[in-house]
This record gives sequence, C-alpha cells and structure tokens, in this order.
Amino acid sequence: MKKFTIAFFSIVICSTFFLHAKADVRLPAVISNHMVLQQNTYVNIWGWSEPGEKIIISPSWDTTSYTTSGSPEAKWILKIKTPIAGGPYSLTIKGNNKIVIDDVLIGEVWACSGQSNMEMSYSWGIKQYTNDIEKSANQSIRLFHVPKLTAAFPQDDLKGYWVVCNPEDLKTFSLAGYFFGQKLHEVLSVPVGLIEASWGGTPAEVWTPKDSVDNNAVLKKAADSLKPSKGWPIKPSVTFNAMISPITNYNIAGVIWYQGESNVGTASTYHQLFSTMIKSWRTAWQTDFPFYFVQIAPFSGYGSGSAALLQEAQTNTLDVPNTGMVVITDLVNDLKDIHPKDKKDVGYRLANLALSQTYGKTNFPYKYPMLKSMHVKRNRVTIYFTNANDGLKSKGDTINGFYIAGADKIFLPATAKITGNTVEVWNENIKNPVAVRFDFTNSSIAELFNKEGLPVNLFRTDNWDNVNTINSK
Repeated sequence: MKKFTIAFFSIVICSTFFLHAKADVRLPAVISNHMVLQQNTYVNIWGWSEPGEKIIISPSWDTTSYTTSGSPEAKWILKIKTPIAGGPYSLTIKGNNKIVIDDVLIGEVWACSGQSNMEMSYSWGIKQYTNDIEKSANQSIRLFHVPKLTAAFPQDDLKGYWVVCNPEDLKTFSLAGYFFGQKLHEVLSVPVGLIEASWGGTPAEVWTPKDSVDNNAVLKKAADSLKPSKGWPIKPSVTFNAMISPITNYNIAGVIWYQGESNVGTASTYHQLFSTMIKSWRTAWQTDFPFYFVQIAPFSGYGSGSAALLQEAQTNTLDVPNTGMVVITDLVNDLKDIHPKDKKDVGYRLANLALSQTYGKTNFPYKYPMLKSMHVKRNRVTIYFTNANDGLKSKGDTINGFYIAGADKIFLPATAKITGNTVEVWNENIKNPVAVRFDFTNSSIAELFNKEGLPVNLFRTDNWDNVNTINSK
C-alpha cells in the first residue's frame, strides 16, 4: 500500500509538472534582458505557447497592453509600438506563466554579418585596440553574438544572449561592428544594439536561401563549383537557415556586411548572387532596410583569381536600391595578409555611410570617387569622376595604378596627371588609346583620393576578358 501511494503521488507530481512545463510561454533567445528594440516603430515580439493560450504583453513605456492567443502551431507574434530612443524599460509577457524582460533600451539596431573580416575581433591578437577595449564599457551599447551554426532548413531560434558592452565580452565581438556602433551612438546619442552573425571563409551562397540559388541555373552552377573546406560550410543556405532566419522577426535598422574573399573564384556570378542575397534578406525581414557593405581589400595571394572582378561585382551591386559601399583599398599595410588590421576606420566609414544615407546627417564624407566617363583626344585620355567636385589629390608625386591599351588589348603602365577633378593618362607607345584601367589588379593599394580623403574606386572602361593581362614595359 505504501509503495502504491508513493507511486500514485509521483505520477500526479510528474503529470502536473509536465502539464505546467508544456503550458509555459517561451521566448526566443534574441528577446531577453539587455536587448535593444528599434525605436519609434512597431516591433515584433514573438514566442511559443499552448494553442489558444492567451498572451498579454505590457511594456513599461506605455499604458497599452497587447493581446493575442497561441496558434494551432503553438506559436504567437505581436507588434508593439516603441517610443523614441530611451530606457531602460521592462517588458512583461503573461500567459499561463509570467516573464519579465528587464533593462530594455530603445534605439537603433543593426545586424553585422559576413566572413572573417567582419568576424575579426580583439582576441585575434589585434593589440592596437587595447586602449579602445579597456575603455569600451557603455550601458548604451548592447551586443548579441550569434554562434556559428548550420542547418538544412530554416530554424526559428538559436543560442545567444544580449550583453551590455564591456571589455571582456567585446574581446570576441566584431571590431568593425563595434566601431560602427560606437560612432553611431556617439553622433546620434541613442542606444545601439549590434547583432553579429559572421563566419570566416564562408561564401555568400551559404548566407542565401536555398531556393534562391537552386532556382537559378547560373547561381546553382557557381555554387556547385565551390571547393569543400574543413573550416567553413559551402552548401547554399546553411548559415542563413541557422544564423539569420531565427532573427528575421527582430526589427533592425539595417545591415552591415563584409564578405567576398571566398567568392573571388566565382566573381563572374557574384553580382547576381550578392544582389539575390540582399533581396532575399529583405524579403525575410519584410522590409527594404539599408544594406551597407565593405569592398574587399587588396591581397596578393589570390593566385589566378581576380579580386578586381570581385570588387567590380561589388561596385555593380550598388544598382540594388538602398545599398552603399565602403572602399578600403588604402587601409592595407601588408598585401600578404587577407585580414587587414585596421578595423576602426572600416567601422567608422560604414558609420559615415549610415549617418549620411540613413540618418540624414551632414559633414560625414562617404562618397567615393567613381568612374564617370572618358574622353580620348589624340594619344591622351581624360578620365572624369563622380564625387570629386572639389578636386583630386595623390599620395605621392606620381600616381601609380593607371594602365592604358590600344585596339590590341595589351595594357601598358600610363603616366597620370591630375587636372582639377579629372585625370589625364597616356603612354607614348600607344598612339590610339581605346581603354583605361585603374587599380584593376589583386594588389593595388590606393594612391588617388578626393579632397575628403576617400580613395578612388577601381575601374575599367573596357569589358574584355583578359583581366590579368598587364605588361610592365
């Protein structure tokens, strides 16, 4: 009898616990203490519960309560209104249980993604930022680091948590992302939330939904040509599914992106791939947020691959609305290192882009000189640029990087002369020039700038196939 009684009560207790646990409201990892919610909009709050369970959300910044019920799939989602930047606030979610999210700030939220140059952190041995790390504690900057994960299908949650910016956690967070957020906070005087989801070595295919690749014969062929690696995934969509899909309900102001090195071998299809990826992310988030990206830096180790073609493809992606590109061909000290150490200027240039194009601020230079047109007169070519109205300047007495060709398509080094906001180029051995290239190699470091100090973007006036044919005579 005694054994029966103990067994009976054990069953009752276990059953009660099981029913209670099953009924609890649950939230995704990205909705947690210390989070930053996008200001002055309607943000999504979502989670899981019993089907039909009544869910009430009460934000401390408002007297309004928001109500919904669990769906037949045991999910729920609500849009709640956020005020202008401020905090800290709390958020209470009630169902059969009660959850209180504390220390919530309202401000600007940005996702930071890409491969190793976005992932690169102080822990990689970048000692030049020791002082910045030591002084980084800031209640108004919050960090969420997405762990490296892959999945065959889109996931609805991941592991991770928000932290208040502090020296210890910042040591393993993206330096480019941090300096971007730091400058936004400094100029806008609002809280900033940064969500980092990056993985070194990854091609853009893994960050693109599978259907977007598989349903495009060109992109699928390029994806199939990627070489397997022991250090990172190459299958389309696997990091999108595990690292991006779970946060696409979370409202963001925009995305910053640094990637491309692993697609140098498939540069001819990168413009189409990258454009497709950007559009697919916007579809997933259901908003056309700004997408700002860093053009890859010069590097001598690409071998037969053409970094110039990849950089050109990135430039062409500016035809996607509400995008912007940062040129960093001047921020390289070692051409044998694919990971330039200067991440502060990269972050600040991204911030200048966002401050200007997204937030309407002035006096933050962000427009890089680009090829506008060329004019041939006898044996000389005059190159015209956009974003160089105040003139151009060179790093030294001579300007390297210009090459000129005649109808034979053989490029020779050109003499270059700045005249106001144009450059005149020529080679005495070419009587009838037809094409000009500038910095169109794997390892050209910028020597030509506008008066704001931003480097002239590489270019070519031709569309010939011999992109690596450069003579030195």
